[in-house]
Amino acid sequence: MTALTADQMARVKATAPVFAEHGATITKHFYKRMFAAHPELKNIFNQTHQQSGSQPETLARAVYAYAANIDNLGALGGAVTHIAHKHASLNIRPEHYPIVGRHLLGAVVDVLGDAVDQPTLEAWTVAYEQLANIMIGTEAKLYEAASWSGFRPFKVVRKQVESDEITSFYLAPADGASAGGFEPGQYVSVTRFVDTLGVDQPRQYSLSNAPHGKWLRISVKREPGRGDAQPGHVSNIMHDGVEEGAVVHVSAPMGEFTLDRKKSTPVVLMSGGVGITPMKSMLATLLAERSERKVTFVHACRNTKVHAFREFLGNAVAGHPNVKRAVFYEEVGANDRQGVDYDFEGRIDIGRIEQDVLLPEADYYLCGPVAFMREQREALLARGIDASRIHTEIFGSGML
Repeated sequence: MTALTADQMARVKATAPVFAEHGATITKHFYKRMFAAHPELKNIFNQTHQQSGSQPETLARAVYAYAANIDNLGALGGAVTHIAHKHASLNIRPEHYPIVGRHLLGAVVDVLGDAVDQPTLEAWTVAYEQLANIMIGTEAKLYEAASWSGFRPFKVVRKQVESDEITSFYLAPADGASAGGFEPGQYVSVTRFVDTLGVDQPRQYSLSNAPHGKWLRISVKREPGRGDAQPGHVSNIMHDGVEEGAVVHVSAPMGEFTLDRKKSTPVVLMSGGVGITPMKSMLATLLAERSERKVTFVHACRNTKVHAFREFLGNAVAGHPNVKRAVFYEEVGANDRQGVDYDFEGRIDIGRIEQDVLLPEADYYLCGPVAFMREQREALLARGIDASRIHTEIFGSGML
């Protein structure tokens, strides 16, 4: 690999403002150009995020961050790990990187034209090669440690409705072998063919059970589409078109948002909506291991109708003195029972539950809509919780 010279590094860093201003235009053109030349790659990339523009915008922010920190790549460590897990879950391989590089740099030239001179383009060529090698090396370690390679056929052995919005799918290996292990909090990618798009589409779903090797469970929220948001292609197919006995193809578990099982200190699990799924896995694992760690399970949803795993949580609290809950309902219905189904009315307010949440040396795990996680994170920081003890899971194209 050719090393970046000081001049090339300066040229890349100097173009960071260009990506801040024109990045989304460049990346939108990049995807259009790449898919035209390699339509088979549409099977890897979320086409809904392409249509909404969220994926090009996320890529533009990532390219900007790389350019701005080209002289201090250590600052990107967390982002590199996060992206590498996403890539490995989608089975992105080394041979994909030259394709992306060729079309990304081509898009830069197409959009900026004479504003990019040859030395700057050469600098970006070397910089991209450097980044590709970092990603390939990081992903190689994930593939080496994975339970299996690529997408593996699993049979749906059970389908269970958890709420008006969420349905669980129990997935057993089609070959009868072990389902392998995973860390609570991790996710898998599931692919389904989408007729309206004419391509396979992968979607990532958190595992919602404790690891035991017999089967995996994902719990999928139906995305009906509201306002400008399109209905979820794959989530609706899973709900309406995937029944017991069907075979789905599943990637090996990935994700760095995981419960630290080596600790004995308190755990606070905070979720909003379908963000409850990895928290369910974490709590179920602690119970299966008969952990004596203090656990506070904080959850927010609209009402009982959409409250998944309600009975599981109630039983966990009733049967384990080290487990507490604080469930908030935003729209309490006539049949919602305070003290049984929920504890508080309204949005999550840490001020109302400080004695159960602000625990010495606790780790905080947050999952839910980006706005929800940002709000809870800021509330915890304002109360003196160190940022290193606050862990978040981001799906899709969101960023905290």
